[in-house]
Amino acid sequence: MFVDPLLCAFLGLPTWFAPSANPEPLWRVPPYTIVYFPTRGRCEALRMLLADQDQSWKEEVVTKESWLQGPLKASCLYGQLPKFQDGDLTLYQSNAILRHLGRSFGLYGTDEREAALVDMVNDGLEDLRRRCGHLIHHKREEDKAQYVRELPAHLKPFETLLSQNQGGQAFIVGDQISFADYNLLDLLLNHQVLVPGCLDPFPLLSAYVARLSARPKLKAFLASPEHVNRPIFGSRKI
Repeated sequence: MFVDPLLCAFLGLPTWFAPSANPEPLWRVPPYTIVYFPTRGRCEALRMLLADQDQSWKEEVVTKESWLQGPLKASCLYGQLPKFQDGDLTLYQSNAILRHLGRSFGLYGTDEREAALVDMVNDGLEDLRRRCGHLIHHKREEDKAQYVRELPAHLKPFETLLSQNQGGQAFIVGDQISFADYNLLDLLLNHQVLVPGCLDPFPLLSAYVARLSARPKLKAFLASPEHVNRPIFGSRKI
């Protein structure tokens, strides 16, 4: 149905209500591109967010061999990946990308107070993600054992935050999902693989994982071959 732009103006409707004389093709290229290694790593939370928000994106997979050749690394602002393209905007640093998407899709709390809490949660998750490197990259079994022993103390703050928000029946902050939820879900799913049973002492976190994983678009993404076949870290099988 054609809607005259002049009629839109007369009725006070926004100009985009009327179809363009040259509408964009339905097959237009996705505006988002993720440049990263063939792992979940620091990009799976981004992918979860985009999938749950019904967005498409392009993947440019970087092999270890091509990375070690040097030109791509030299072109990256901080000499590391991920690299994220949103149209003509290029971003580095996974948490900066998450925050950008949080602002773009209204996933940053409903007011300044909630935004501050979302930032606090995400910074706490960064601490946990860095500690997780000890479990993955250290070869000494005693280092891994120490991480497993200390893990409950690192998970407890997130159980506490859930308990303080609607008795743990909502999200990590407020009553709307935020970018920090995707980051938390990613880390908890990874830890369920790396340290089976680690969430058993935390009923709210366990229920949180089940609840978020059941969101229709997230459920489909988590069941997809792209996610299932992508290792958690590097060339390891996990």
